[in-house]
Amino acid sequence: MNTAPDAASRRRFLKASALAATAFTLPRFSIGQSGGSANGKINVACIGIANRGWFAVSELMKDPRVNVVALCDVDQVHVQSTYKKGAELKKNSALTCRDLSSGRLFADYREMFAQMADKIDAVTVSTPDHHHFPAAMMAVQRGKHVYVEKPLTHSVGEARALRAAAKQHGIISQMGNQGRATEGIRLMKEWVNAGVIGEVRAVQAWSPTFNAHYFERPAALPLAVQTPPATLNWDLWLGPAAVRPYHESIAPVRWRGWWNFGNGMLGDWACHTLDAPFWALDLGAPTAVDVEVGSVHAEMVPEWAELTYTFPARGQRPPVTLKWLEGERKKPAAPRGWQDDAKKSGFPARGMIMFGSKHALIAPGGRPDSPRLVENAAWEEFKKNRPPATIPRVIGGPMKEWLDAIARTGPLPGSNFEYSVPLSEMVLLGVLAMRTGKRIEWDAQAGRVTNDPGLNALVSVQARAGWKV
Repeated sequence: MNTAPDAASRRRFLKASALAATAFTLPRFSIGQSGGSANGKINVACIGIANRGWFAVSELMKDPRVNVVALCDVDQVHVQSTYKKGAELKKNSALTCRDLSSGRLFADYREMFAQMADKIDAVTVSTPDHHHFPAAMMAVQRGKHVYVEKPLTHSVGEARALRAAAKQHGIISQMGNQGRATEGIRLMKEWVNAGVIGEVRAVQAWSPTFNAHYFERPAALPLAVQTPPATLNWDLWLGPAAVRPYHESIAPVRWRGWWNFGNGMLGDWACHTLDAPFWALDLGAPTAVDVEVGSVHAEMVPEWAELTYTFPARGQRPPVTLKWLEGERKKPAAPRGWQDDAKKSGFPARGMIMFGSKHALIAPGGRPDSPRLVENAAWEEFKKNRPPATIPRVIGGPMKEWLDAIARTGPLPGSNFEYSVPLSEMVLLGVLAMRTGKRIEWDAQAGRVTNDPGLNALVSVQARAGWKV
């Protein structure tokens, strides 16, 4: 579907962009103040270099302003794969930055910071969730700009601590929920702001559970003790988590469904799927999260879940009830009007709908892409006279957005910690409810669960000896 503005809208957008750009706060310092290279390039270290880590590495390699000065990963399979892909990328691209072989290699990011902190300006963190906080905090405490994959941290307390440290040290931050930099999420916010869908009191989002590639529920516990692959440093992979034997059901890929390492499907996708309503409706912090789950297990995610977030009124905006439905048992029926469009190939497996007093606005799929009104007749009429574009667009994606801010050639990233910490907190409170099967009543000002104080142990920052930051 083509969602690009028409010519008149583009002219209005360019004028609005020029005005809006002056309202952004620029970074406090530029390249080199935290020990950058003499030639003015941004020296970046990458912690975790597989999957989303390779995305970070490859984007950095393409940017002529960047030197990738260090790579850190606990698995030699990832290291060799990244070197191979990096060599192919450099061979087939007109790149002006240095290739990966010029950087130093580490298995332990604590050692990396100890040995070359003065040679690093910025750090990307693309590890399993339980490493996000210590890796990012070590960087922030040393004045390094950080790009951290979603979910930002493993607990609410960690997210809040990161935001406080980032503010203290004046660094440029970005969470890797890529949809925050897209056209689709801006369209949704503009349409909500323009009153297109009316007053919103209900939001619904849904997702399947993990497929077997990302998580497979074991037949029995405890898991058998296995010998880690020779390429994997299992103790470093565990990092801040409690010591336990290696098993292939956890690493290197299937950790997301284990509470000690991941945040389940909610943590994996909600920072994408719920980003649009969180921003467009100014949701802020929920006052409560209710939950139904297929089972409660101390180690693993449930087979299905239904979360109900309660958000209070915000100024002139009414209270909002947001539901997250996960698993086949909780897959929603198509909303009224969806069948009006014969071109649709079925109701999407993931998605989000904001139900307004005038219309319902859907973002089919896990990210805020290709938004449209649910009812086809209303959508066709709406496309004839859409609201103008008023929000500045991001050109080049979230990694470039972060680098532009560091280089003082662009505004602060949209998913900087002042925005992404509250978004992550909303998600992580749902994870807490799903993990425990308990209602969460939340005091956002104090950062505490009020109805069951014992749950605050899972809100706080925790790490085993040697990994406390």
